[in-house]
Amino acid sequence: MKKQVEPTVFLVDDDPAILRILTRLVRSLGLKAAAYKSADAFLKAYQPPEPGCLVLDVRMPGMSGLEVQSHLAATQDTLPIIFITGYGDVRMAVEAMERGAFSFLEKPFRTQELCDKIQEAVGLAEKNWQRRREREDAVARLATLTPAERRVLEPLVAGGTNKMVAAGLGISVRTVEVHRARIMKKLRLKTRTELLKLVHAAAQ
Repeated sequence: MKKQVEPTVFLVDDDPAILRILTRLVRSLGLKAAAYKSADAFLKAYQPPEPGCLVLDVRMPGMSGLEVQSHLAATQDTLPIIFITGYGDVRMAVEAMERGAFSFLEKPFRTQELCDKIQEAVGLAEKNWQRRREREDAVARLATLTPAERRVLEPLVAGGTNKMVAAGLGISVRTVEVHRARIMKKLRLKTRTELLKLVHAAAQ
């Protein structure tokens, strides 16, 4: 499985002064910052999936923050978004949150509040990233099984004993035992509990 990579806090705001402030703030938290003056610049540079979060201005020339949110949602990207704006209103905030935004802050925001939100969002992103890696690893390992092994795997995961699986598939108990041993070896597992966790991870 791939190792966890360093999270990045992506900053998108058309105000250079705000970007400088945000960049210093993120680095003070010990996090990596990547700043962009426009939504287009961010989307051209961003290579999903990357763990981290997005601090995004709502109103910008060209593509707006809400449009960026829609674009990422269309690609099923789960990067947590913290919206910031100096012109926010209730309708805009509600729309952003309904679309799945992590948080919505108005300028001038409290520094500590933004720091807290960034750290919470990065924590969530790292969990999502790890879950995605585990799912990809589980799917790849299960793909190494033969069709016959997969037929045996399903009832085994459902709790069937070797005898029950054999009766259900119309094969001998010995055949089930052989397939079961091969399944565990291929998947690099030792216990049924590990097997259940792997199958669950692949289904997430």
